[in-house]
Amino acid sequence: MEHGKNNPLANFKNLFIVYGVIAAVVLVAVFAGVFGKESAGITSALGLLVALFSLITLVVIFVSSLKMLDLIDNTNAKTDKVADELEKLRQAVNQVNISTHVSEMAKTIAFRDNDMQTLRDAVFDKLQQKDFDSAYEIIDEIAHKTGYKKLAEQLHLQADKYRDANDAERMNQIISHIGKHLDDHQWAKASAQIELLIKEYPLNDKALAMRQRLLEKKEERKKILLNAWDDAVKRQVTDRSIEILRELDQYLTPNEGLALQEGARDVFRTKLHNLGVQFALAVSGRQWAKAVNTGEEIIRDFPNSRMAEEIREKLDALKTHAAGQQA
Repeated sequence: MEHGKNNPLANFKNLFIVYGVIAAVVLVAVFAGVFGKESAGITSALGLLVALFSLITLVVIFVSSLKMLDLIDNTNAKTDKVADELEKLRQAVNQVNISTHVSEMAKTIAFRDNDMQTLRDAVFDKLQQKDFDSAYEIIDEIAHKTGYKKLAEQLHLQADKYRDANDAERMNQIISHIGKHLDDHQWAKASAQIELLIKEYPLNDKALAMRQRLLEKKEERKKILLNAWDDAVKRQVTDRSIEILRELDQYLTPNEGLALQEGARDVFRTKLHNLGVQFALAVSGRQWAKAVNTGEEIIRDFPNSRMAEEIREKLDALKTHAAGQQA
């Protein structure tokens, strides 16, 4: 509801005041007329009393009505405020629902992609073992899965191509398949495929060269991560620094790990401090669910810290508060 010039209640109040003033003027005139009569009989006195009583009654009604109109106006204003807050809340809930929906969709897509890659690997493993019957059986099973028909068709063409190829062509297909694992930084899968390839073609230079290619790709990834680490540390992007460090750890030699140790300590110390501040703010603001989530993150990522020990002692109480807040 709008307040001010376009508020119907305000217009009514103004009109009511005008009518009240007019009525008061009329009664005053009547009162004056009665009081001004020269005759001082009972009729004149009675008229005077009636006029006076009417004026007092009008004033009381007028004042009460104005208070009632103000009360109604205030109530409407509060109702409008509540409605605005509810609308904001509805929009916020919708935004959360949208974000959750997008997040769930992303998880579904990621799971589907991983699932498809696993199926491709399973089929190719059978092809590389020359177990064509099993490869085609897997493809047939894939074709019956909802949404996987196109993948099954692709795998069927790949299986036909591999089955009908000569040794050189088959080796090239295996090398191409290994190359996809290298591009995705799937070092364990790539290494296993390379060893199978060398076992099948022990004297082939292209097959033997794949071991060196694996080492080069790993070294290339290591350099990329080291540069990204330096950049993240300089920009003090703590979460990104930790994310890089966790992946980088598998590439580092003991000496390289020692060289990065001091910088890593600073990053983790900053991360723990930031989480501690978030936890304290959540507790002081009685945001129990956020306090529980932050506390669990501290316990998970910094299990041996003093902060983690203190939070463990309070975690059950925090979960109780959070459950009561959600009820």
